[in-house]
Formats: sequence, C-alpha cells, structure tokens
Amino acid sequence: MESALLSASHFLPSRNREVGGLVRNFQSSFYGKVIFNNHSVRRENSSRYSGGAVIAAVVERKVKKETVIPDPDYRIPIVLLGLAGGFVYTNNLFPAAPVGLLGLLLLFQTTRVKFVFDEEALEVKIGDQLQESGENAFVGGKNRWKYSTFVNWELWWPNFPILVYFKETQTRPEGQVHFFPVIFDGKQLYDVMVERCGPSKTSGPK
Repeated sequence: MESALLSASHFLPSRNREVGGLVRNFQSSFYGKVIFNNHSVRRENSSRYSGGAVIAAVVERKVKKETVIPDPDYRIPIVLLGLAGGFVYTNNLFPAAPVGLLGLLLLFQTTRVKFVFDEEALEVKIGDQLQESGENAFVGGKNRWKYSTFVNWELWWPNFPILVYFKETQTRPEGQVHFFPVIFDGKQLYDVMVERCGPSKTSGPK
C-alpha cells in the first residue's frame, strides 16, 4: 500500500464549501485495477483569519496492486515436440528422445505451474487452486521472493521469450540466480515484472 499526504490553502468568497470525494478506476489488461480513493474534504472559513482563509483537510490516497497471474503459453513445448517429430521423421532418434521428453515435460508444467504476482512478492504455485509449491528443489527455500530483494532480471529473448532470469538476495545475501522457462504469456510476464520489479535491460516482447 502506498499513501501520500496532500494539503492546500485557498481563499474562497463563500463561507463554506464542501468538495466531494473522487474515485477513479484505471483498468490495465495485465495488472488489474488500481483504485484511487480521495476521501471527501470539507473546507471552512476560520474566524481567526481575516479575508476568509481556508485550511484544507489532509487527504489520504491509497493505491492497491491486484494479484496478477500471466496466462499459460504452449508455444515452447509445441515447438520442441514438433522438432522431436522432425528428428524422428529423418531417423535421427538420438536427439529426438531428449528433445521430445523436454517438450512433454514443459507441456505438463505449462498446465500446472503458475507465476503469481501479489502485492509484495512473486510466488510459484501449482494448479488452478494455487496450491503451495513447497521447497525449491535446487537451491532450497520457499518459492516466493519479495520484489524488494530483486537485484536484476532479464527476459531471453524478447521477441520469442524462452527463459526468464532473475537474481534475488532473499535466498542468499550474496544473491541467488533463478532460471525459468517462459511457459506463460511473454508480454503479460514482461509488463508485470517491469511494474513490480523495476525495468529490465531487454525490450519487451513484440
């Protein structure tokens, strides 16, 4: 949650003026709604000041970030399975086996693995019910990293994202590197990471 304090002082000809609150909604296709709620402000003349000086009340503005889950993207597993099929067709069975197995694995993972961007952290969850993914099998620790611990991140390659890389200091103070296949909508993934984790050196997917 973010808050800002605004104050203003004006001279008004009338004795009392009430300014109603203003609520504005902004809809983004990738990071949901951001709601600005400016509570009503009442301005009144004070008898202590000549000329009708007015003191505005303090206004609190709150901004809430919605939870974002990028849509699944099956392009990488489909490309790998197609490549494996090409190897089989040309009797290249040795490369066909690992490529085909990798394609099947990523196809399975695309149906179940979710990147969940909540208000303060990125978390890997499983299935439509968003179950906990448990400990990280490679580096240990929970598969949840606060945006404030991100050192840097990149999307490889922007026009056809294959890998997302990021480095964070939550798992290890000296920094821990992570690589994930982009089995999500690359544009959605890039936009929400820019918004939550800061800019990347790479340009966004086109």
